[in-house]
Amino acid sequence: MAYPVVAIVGRPNVGKSTLFNRIAGERISIVEDTPGVTRDRIYAPAEWLGTEFRMIDTGGIDMGDEPFLSQITQQAEIAIDEADVIVFIVSAPEGITDADEKVAKILYRSKKPVVLAVNKADNPEVRETVYDFYALGFGDPYPVSGVHGLGLGDLLDAVIKEFPDEAGTPQDDSIRFSLIGRPNVGKSSLVNAMLGEDRVIVSNIAGTTRDAVDTKFTADGTHFTMVDTAGIRKRGKVYENTERYSVMRAMRAIDDSDVVLMVMNAEEGIREQDKRVAGYAHEAGRGVIILVNKWDTLKKDNHTLTDFQNLIRAEFQYLSYAPILFVSAKTGQRLDQLPALIKRVSKNHNQRVQSATLNDVIMDAIALNPTPSDNGKRLRVYYATQVAVAPPTFVVFVNDPKMMHFSYERFLENQIREHFDFEGTPLHLIERARK
Repeated sequence: MAYPVVAIVGRPNVGKSTLFNRIAGERISIVEDTPGVTRDRIYAPAEWLGTEFRMIDTGGIDMGDEPFLSQITQQAEIAIDEADVIVFIVSAPEGITDADEKVAKILYRSKKPVVLAVNKADNPEVRETVYDFYALGFGDPYPVSGVHGLGLGDLLDAVIKEFPDEAGTPQDDSIRFSLIGRPNVGKSSLVNAMLGEDRVIVSNIAGTTRDAVDTKFTADGTHFTMVDTAGIRKRGKVYENTERYSVMRAMRAIDDSDVVLMVMNAEEGIREQDKRVAGYAHEAGRGVIILVNKWDTLKKDNHTLTDFQNLIRAEFQYLSYAPILFVSAKTGQRLDQLPALIKRVSKNHNQRVQSATLNDVIMDAIALNPTPSDNGKRLRVYYATQVAVAPPTFVVFVNDPKMMHFSYERFLENQIREHFDFEGTPLHLIERARK
C-alpha cells in the first residue's frame, strides 16, 4: 500500500532531527547543536493511532553561503515536493526569525498542507510566546518538545487529519512488484523483455532511469503492476539533484510493492552495494525474489549455477527465504517463469495459518529442541498466533521475552517454514509475556 509521506522541515538547529527521532521511536538522525548536521534526507516508518506513514528528516533550509547549504536546501525542497503533509518546525525561545519567514515563503509555494510545530516549548514562560507564531500564516501553532516528547499527541493528531482521503479510490487487485538494484544491472531491459516492447529507455549509461515507472500487464489471467526504479548508488556517489530524487522514489516504490525483484549483474558478481539495496526490501518486509541478470554472458560448466547460488546464500544470509532465478533480458531466458513465481511469493506473503495448526508445529518443535534456560529458569512457550500478513507476523506468548535467544527464535522460524510454504517472504516473530 502507498503510505502517506510527512516531511519535517525548517531552518537549521530548530530540533528537526530530535523531533524526528522522538516520533520514529529510535535514534536515526544525528542530533547535534551545530547547524547543518543533517545533510541528506533521512527516512523512517512511523505510526500514530493505527495510521502508518513515512517520515523524511531534512537538512535545515538556509539561504546563506555556508558549505553544503545549497545542497541542503535542494534536499529539503525535494522532500517538500514528495510529501503529502509538511511539519514546519520553529524554535519557541528564538521567536520568528528572518530565516523562518524565508522557509515559510517556500512552503507557501508548495501548496501542500503545513502543520506548524513550535519546538523547545518546555516551560510556561516560553509557551506564552507560541501565539506569536500565528503571524507565519499557517493556522494554529502546536507547542512541542522534541527532547521530552511534550505535545506530540496533539501535533500528530493534526498531521494525520491532513492525510489524503483514499476513500472512493478504485481498488487495485493487481500484484504490484518493483525491480531494484544498482545502476546498469539491466532492470529496464528486463521490463522491456517481459512486456515485449520498449516501455522504458535502455542505455549502457548508468542512471538512465530517473523515476519509478509503472506498467500494468496481465499474464496467465493474473494482473500485475510492474515498477522500474532508478539504480540505487552508494550514498557518496549520489551527486545530482535529480538522482537524489530518483533514489527517494525507488525507496517509496519498495514500500508500495507486494514483491521486490532484487536484480544483480552476473558479469560483475556480487558487490557490497547489492547487499545494501537488498537490505532495504528486507527491512521493509516485502516479498523478495533475487534475479541474476545477463546469465547468458557467462561461460558455464556443470557447477557454475550451483556455485553462484551458494555464493548468494553465503553473502545474503538474511535473504535465505528468497528464491533465486537466473535470467537474461537479452535472450528471454527463464523470464516466462517469472510471473508464476511472483504470484506464488505474493500469495505466501499474504498467507494465514490457523492457530491450532501453528501451535501443533510450535509444540513439536519444542519437543524436538527444548527451550533454553538461564540460572535455573527455563523459557516457557505457552501459545502462538498469527496477527498479521504482508509480511506474516506471529506473536509468541512466553513467561519471559528476554529469555528468547536469537538462535532459538531462528529455530522456531525455521520450523514454521518447514511446515508451511513461506518461500519469498520474511517472517516476523514477536515475543510477549503472558499476562
